[in-house]
Amino acid sequence: MARGRQHRRTHGVTAVAGVVCCLGLGVAGCARSDAVAQGPPAGDPVQVLRTAADALVEAGSSRTRTSLEMATGGTRVTILGQGVYDYRKRLGRLEVRLPQDPAGAADRRPITELLAPGALYMKNRGAGVPADKWVRVDTATLSDGNLVTGGATDPFAAAEVLRGTSSAAFVGRTEVAGARVRHYRGTADLEAASQAASEVNRGPLGAAAKGFATARVPFDVYLDDEGRIRKIRHRFSFVNGERREPVAVASTTLLYGFGAPADVRLPADEDIYAGRIAHE
Repeated sequence: MARGRQHRRTHGVTAVAGVVCCLGLGVAGCARSDAVAQGPPAGDPVQVLRTAADALVEAGSSRTRTSLEMATGGTRVTILGQGVYDYRKRLGRLEVRLPQDPAGAADRRPITELLAPGALYMKNRGAGVPADKWVRVDTATLSDGNLVTGGATDPFAAAEVLRGTSSAAFVGRTEVAGARVRHYRGTADLEAASQAASEVNRGPLGAAAKGFATARVPFDVYLDDEGRIRKIRHRFSFVNGERREPVAVASTTLLYGFGAPADVRLPADEDIYAGRIAHE
């Protein structure tokens, strides 16, 4: 009888040990699986980022928010924008808000910007321009390639800067606006980006390579599970006119709402202002 109870106790201990062992193996398995999920993704980061713009073209369109921060002489200015972009037609529309006048005047009206291949159209651009007229700027003539001139970086141009990625590393996994993303940090060369970019961005990026204080652009970028850019932050540097002081510019572009309607209609020739623009 005693041997029976001992046998049952031994059997029970063995069974419990077996369960603990199985749980232990299960936990270990989960730990290994989690480690894989948190580990670096497959693929060379440089090559992954050089083709990130292609995933946006495949997505078709998206909504976007932009932020442009400039610091010079101890003063920091932030310009915010919001709109939509069509990556296949290379057309976008943004409402850009300038910071409040330092003199304390009423808030300025937002500038409506239309982004198109080779051109930037702006309404409410400056003093002396009729309210119903647009100002057209040839982006090939801009020394920054329209990466900062309009107060926002063209979303597709921002993506194509990555085609010039020279070095990059996987930082980790995180979330951006509720989306699971992979965070990369690296440096891009604008001259290399211009050579690898689509035809519409070759000229502007080439101009930026010559116009900025340096063609090297540090960046942080976040890609979702489909390889689409969800957020990208560039740090540009250009020379401040006659004072020859470098100005630091941080441009952040947030992309979301992929597939959103992006019906952008460019203004007719008669709606474009041909006079001189007063500088504010």
